[in-house]
Amino acid sequence: MAYWYNVSSGQVESDDNKSQSDDLMGPYDSQEEASNALQTARERTEKWDAEDKAWEEGRSED
Repeated sequence: MAYWYNVSSGQVESDDNKSQSDDLMGPYDSQEEASNALQTARERTEKWDAEDKAWEEGRSED
């Protein structure tokens, strides 16, 4: 079963009770992963931003 995080309600939803909404993040393999969706997204964005910055800095040295 897949789990989803609803950013509007702040609730975890399963395939059985999933909203028909654009406000869902997922799917996730567990309720715990879905409940941490915003933190996971934040960490990934920070990582990607750091990689982009390093790449841009590397280009400017050429």
